[in-house]
Amino acid sequence: MTSAVDVTVSREAGDWAEDADWLAERAALAALGATYDDADGPAELSVVLADDALVHRLNREYRGKDKPTNVLSFALTEAEEPDPEEGVPVMLGDVILAYETVAREASEQGKAFADHMTHLVMHGVLHLLGYDHESDDEAEEMEALETRLLATLGIADPYAANHQPPDQ
Repeated sequence: MTSAVDVTVSREAGDWAEDADWLAERAALAALGATYDDADGPAELSVVLADDALVHRLNREYRGKDKPTNVLSFALTEAEEPDPEEGVPVMLGDVILAYETVAREASEQGKAFADHMTHLVMHGVLHLLGYDHESDDEAEEMEALETRLLATLGIADPYAANHQPPDQ
């Protein structure tokens, strides 16, 4: 795991379990450990545990989609930005999860809530780091990475039975 990135988890809304903070941090650090180069310097990101109402509002305001979704990622850096000042953390962005949608999807897909949540946090963090699934090739690359990272945590391939990327 990477030590150069500080992950902050906050609870804004939703009926999240006690271990949700730990699960979110573990998932974010697992994704970062495989994709973020410590040589790039310190960085920060946040994971926000929210509910459908908050995510619905954000999805409508920032993406023009008038519905809740499972996870939103708001990257705060772009590849074209100049290198940050040495020692000053780069703000990678925010990953925001909607409790009711995550719980419903886990139930519908027959997955443990913790496993589905872990997958969605990883998915969101990978978006912050530039991964996407707009093309088939990008989707294959991102899904393969997610599957490999989840396996290191003992979580089954989330795409094995339901080949759909998380809503973004």
